[in-house]
Amino acid sequence: MTVGTQILIKFKKQIKFRHELKHRINNLDRYDISSRLKKIFPLDINSNSHGYYRVSSLYFDTPYDKALREKVDGINKREKFRIRYYEDNLNFFKLEKKIKVNGLCGKISAKLNKQQVINILNNDIDFLLKEDHPLLIEFYTKLKFQQLQPKTVVVYDREAYIYNVANVRITLDSNIRTSTNVDTFLKPNSASINLSNNITVLEVKYDNFIPEIVSMATKIKNRQASAFSKYALCRTID
Repeated sequence: MTVGTQILIKFKKQIKFRHELKHRINNLDRYDISSRLKKIFPLDINSNSHGYYRVSSLYFDTPYDKALREKVDGINKREKFRIRYYEDNLNFFKLEKKIKVNGLCGKISAKLNKQQVINILNNDIDFLLKEDHPLLIEFYTKLKFQQLQPKTVVVYDREAYIYNVANVRITLDSNIRTSTNVDTFLKPNSASINLSNNITVLEVKYDNFIPEIVSMATKIKNRQASAFSKYALCRTID
């Protein structure tokens, strides 16, 4: 076993897995839940004056859409890679690997700068091998040997609340838009295809248990939690 492989294994053992509940809801549900959450929980500190922040993500997949197919087929153990930034801040990017195992979700991230992102978009990826972060090295191997490639841009407005008990995070993602032109990723507000304005994704993430106050605040009549994915939604729209 190489030193690089040992580092990756050790790094993956440090991943903290959490529960994640998702609901696809409509605008009436969103307004109702938002009004409840505002009265109980503090907003995420990164929220702007309007109470939300914009998230822009570039998702990667294989030529045969491995991540998308595994999601649609409900494969128990799966992963996907994305690069993400917030608002108009092109000085701070994160490479993220999201993992799902036995219904639990984990995430690993590493910082990138704008020039590194541009290099990745231009398939100039050798610099990744020179970085110390194990995720960047793993990303390089997946780009090379799984032929990962940028597939789609996903942009949305996120209203986020926190509750320190059980490390709970509640988010409402709305105004979801997308583009298959990956060159638009570094151009804020350029995602050209808007999904239905009546789609919002409610997510509740927590550690070992979900507090009753959170369950009550996010309760929706006749709604069941589902394995919903904004990436899959944007890849499968007509």
